Amino acid sequence: MEPVRPRTTPSVTLAAALAAGALIGAGGGAATYAALSSGNGKTVVRQVTVNGAQPTSSDSTLSVQSIYRLAYKGVVEIAASQGQGSGFVYDGNGHIVTNAHVVEGASSVSVKFWNGKSYTAQVVGIDASTDLAVLKVNAPVSEVFPLSLGDSSKLAVGDSVVAIGSPFGLEGTVTSGIVSALHREMTSPNHFAIDNSIQTDAAINHGNSGGPLLDSQGKVVGVTSQIESNSGGNEGVGFAIPSNTVSSIAAQLISNGKAEHAFLGVVLRDSSSQTGAAISQVRAGTPAAQANLRAGDVVTAAAGKPIASASELRAVINAHRPGDAISVTYTRGGQSHAVKVTLAARPA
Repeated sequence: MEPVRPRTTPSVTLAAALAAGALIGAGGGAATYAALSSGNGKTVVRQVTVNGAQPTSSDSTLSVQSIYRLAYKGVVEIAASQGQGSGFVYDGNGHIVTNAHVVEGASSVSVKFWNGKSYTAQVVGIDASTDLAVLKVNAPVSEVFPLSLGDSSKLAVGDSVVAIGSPFGLEGTVTSGIVSALHREMTSPNHFAIDNSIQTDAAINHGNSGGPLLDSQGKVVGVTSQIESNSGGNEGVGFAIPSNTVSSIAAQLISNGKAEHAFLGVVLRDSSSQTGAAISQVRAGTPAAQANLRAGDVVTAAAGKPIASASELRAVINAHRPGDAISVTYTRGGQSHAVKVTLAARPA
């Protein structure tokens, strides 16, 4: 099946279903996610098996109408020079969170608030690795209504969620659904994994990109980013970046204008022959290459923690900073080896 390519966004592929899909984001006429146009042009969403998943979440729930009334003033429409998307007010200082692919490369960006007023926005920082961006607007305090972030790690499959955004430029559109699955893996614009992504059946369409996914208490638990679709429109399979990732990255972008990620320099997959993270490729000139790690090695421990899967190794690396030295235990040819690796900064 050939990937669907809507006129404003490139395609997304759900590997488990071998089907084609589409990134949601900028509307308008121009392609806005050029970072994914090389190679096969696909972003992969993978299923990740996680042991000990969260059994339940908070018992108190609000109606969809109550959630909308609580949150709609904090949701914005974003108009960039190459298209349109959504976002939400992050704090009382006028910071706005959205997707990187909504604003990356834009020569101008404006933000429309709940009352119809628009303000020119400055791009504070972009992190392509997590597809997140922070904007800044100088709007009156009376028009700025920050939304509260929830704890995405407390979500459970079946929890109610609400998406608010501007699909096709229809600002203030609210849709509802459930958490369909957790611990999905999306691929970012610069081809790094976004772990612990949230799958939902809440209707998401082009223009929803960057908007909030809210839990049953009206807190932001995700940023809507991609859809899986054969038609290019909503088919009930959407994906959001988890709020715990949003919290970490937004804080870095506001403080430093950039986000730093530790980098080992390998392409990973789950091992089919034993427990661990199998290395399928080692990038030249990286810490992994300098440590003589090779394709085919299976990492079984890192930084003193056992590794059972590729996602677990990524989590260990992501918990560190560039310059940190960690131990890596791996098997090669049936023999166990250990090496010290100094992590680098992930390339942009």
